[in-house]
Amino acid sequence: MNRHPTLLLAVHGTRNPHGTAVAHSLALRVGELTRRPTRLAFADVLAPTVGEVAADTPGPLVVVPAFLASGYHVRTDIPDQLLRAGRADAVLTPALGAHPAVLDTAVRRLAQAGYRPGDAVVLACAGTTDPRAGAELSRAAARLARRLGAPVTTGFIATGRPTVAEQVARLRARGHRRVAVASWLLAPGLFHDRLALAGADAVARPLCPDPAVAHAVADRYHRAALPQHA
Repeated sequence: MNRHPTLLLAVHGTRNPHGTAVAHSLALRVGELTRRPTRLAFADVLAPTVGEVAADTPGPLVVVPAFLASGYHVRTDIPDQLLRAGRADAVLTPALGAHPAVLDTAVRRLAQAGYRPGDAVVLACAGTTDPRAGAELSRAAARLARRLGAPVTTGFIATGRPTVAEQVARLRARGHRRVAVASWLLAPGLFHDRLALAGADAVARPLCPDPAVAHAVADRYHRAALPQHA
């Protein structure tokens, strides 16, 4: 019997078929990296849900939430789904946003989009009402600012203010000739589509697909799985 924990990759879910394909591709790549059983589940919008997959998966289980901050889904929804599925024994790892490989990807995406030194930068986040998750997003902006050697502000797409468009307009009003938007989104979908209307000079693509994100998921899994076999 295989005693290695199954890796359950928990993603948000999107009705955008490209975004869903990216999620499946990420799960496939993670399975190749870890050489461990890997299953994909959706926290919202699509099925199978996290709870359904967890209930159907025997043996040890490590759940890696493919989210960039520990908001509602990571802190409340996914744990509740696991509990209702009778999988309170599952190990839930931290979200991906603080992993260095994710920041590396954001920097690459920004450069690919045409970022120039001296550009004002807005880190585009989906948004959250959770103050702890909001603090994580602020820390992500601060890490990106250190990497770029320039100020970075956060802007929100779906929840919270200021919006990305408001931040772009504010920076232009302060005299910045060029404004670039760094994407703090994992996959294509409605949220990223909205960034094209924000009025920026350069808009970075979502973080996936990118090998570094798959490595970040694999690292989260290995760090959680090792104590179970120590």
